[in-house]
Amino acid sequence: MSYKRADDILPESILENLQKYVSGEMIYVPKKKECRKRWGSDTGANEKLRLRNERIFDQYQKGISTKELAQRYYLTEKSIQRILRNMRTKPPMER
Repeated sequence: MSYKRADDILPESILENLQKYVSGEMIYVPKKKECRKRWGSDTGANEKLRLRNERIFDQYQKGISTKELAQRYYLTEKSIQRILRNMRTKPPMER
């Protein structure tokens, strides 16, 4: 992430006001909440995890143990248990 010089983009009155609080330091200005994206939305990571968790849940329902699932998916048994707990609480349409 690159930065922009405040004196290049801000009006002088705002820059002077900002310099009362921060002068010569780098600050981060976050996006507005309505402009933020969900984690993984650009890379598709959240969709991949959703599909993986569905497979884990389906395999568990077919009788595969949490220990075996942990080995298959390179996760801890606690992680498998958390996934199963979360999948149980979601309605079928949201899975």
